Amino acid sequence: MNAGRLAFLLAVALAFLSGGCHGADRVAGYPTATGGDAGRGKLLIGSYNCGACHMIPGVKNANGLVGPPLILFGRRTFIAGEVPNNPENLVQWIRSPQSIEANTAMPALGLSDQDARDVAAYLYTLR
Repeated sequence: MNAGRLAFLLAVALAFLSGGCHGADRVAGYPTATGGDAGRGKLLIGSYNCGACHMIPGVKNANGLVGPPLILFGRRTFIAGEVPNNPENLVQWIRSPQSIEANTAMPALGLSDQDARDVAAYLYTLR
């Protein structure tokens, strides 16, 4: 293995491990870090019919197969494979998915900032 490849692999491993060491603490605080209410977020997910496209644990009739399942969402590292999974990025994704991934099939549903924060809070409970 050449030195460049070894350095790259070491950098990736260190980034992964440093995120993993602090990840549980950060994720545990996400519902409050979003500024949202997870209970209200669960209700909003149902009213916006997010389950037509996604499987979402705890949400009635949320068994869609169009988008990815949101099972264990709070443990994920990235949102849409594009940006780090953190409260700011998730709220932006929920409000304006095309601002993160221009060609995404996920529609902008017109959620207010607070509604997006509430939905994000619920998604971070899925661990």
